[in-house]
Amino acid sequence: MNAQQNLNYHRIAEAIEYIKSNFREQPNLDEVASKVHLSQFHFQRLFSEWAGTTPKKFLQYISIGHAKRLLKDQNATLFDTAFETGLSGTGRLHDLFINIEGMTPAEYKNGGKNLLINYSFAESPFGNLIVASTSKGICHMAFEEDETTALNNLRQKFPNATFQRKLDLMQQNALFIFQKDWNELSTIKLHLKGTDFQLKVWETLLRVPMGQLSTYGDIARQIEKPKASRAVGTAIGSNPVAFLIPCHRVIRSSGDIGGYMWGNTRKTAIIGWESAKTSILEE
Repeated sequence: MNAQQNLNYHRIAEAIEYIKSNFREQPNLDEVASKVHLSQFHFQRLFSEWAGTTPKKFLQYISIGHAKRLLKDQNATLFDTAFETGLSGTGRLHDLFINIEGMTPAEYKNGGKNLLINYSFAESPFGNLIVASTSKGICHMAFEEDETTALNNLRQKFPNATFQRKLDLMQQNALFIFQKDWNELSTIKLHLKGTDFQLKVWETLLRVPMGQLSTYGDIARQIEKPKASRAVGTAIGSNPVAFLIPCHRVIRSSGDIGGYMWGNTRKTAIIGWESAKTSILEE
């Protein structure tokens, strides 16, 4: 590391510590930049290069982490949580949770309370699976041979929701994907919770054509985060809807199959099956 790189590192480290120590004041870009003696433009660019995110996003992550601890561990009210996090009101707290968590602060606090989730078990060409849905769309789909384990995993994701074993129309449409053309995926509705980054990655995966493969680096470039391959991999690994969001179509740039939440053997089988099916459709 040369002298300039060393200086940049210490500036960003100082900025990170400043944000972590003063997030309750919700410092703006100019305030943090001035602390490390940089212009707003130069600081924004430098911080993004070293931290992998913008100063604003980093402040949001720190703020929401604190808010989540207050809501979950201390059972604080939404008003008190907003105040203790340095936000001007519950409206900003709501916006912060929607932007980062994909749910309202009240939904986070109650763990899915008042949410009715239908679930069912089905067979697929790649093993048994569980599929679950809310009134808005498919919220969970996973390959799992043991039904008890599958249901327990679903309950952990929505600890306070009400569950009923019921095959509804949304689930039927989702399961038809194993029999129909992938282009008909638009008829399937999804109800997902995740960070803005995760949702962007999952949305990009939906654009990878059936029978084709992409790499973690390709996905990172498509979401305009070319240095975020590792973060992309983490987001892909958090995919809550197997097969419908085709994380199985992403491999390493070396050509190695890479990891898969539901097993590399299954991933290899799915890739081969889709390739064969695409070849038949093209004939």
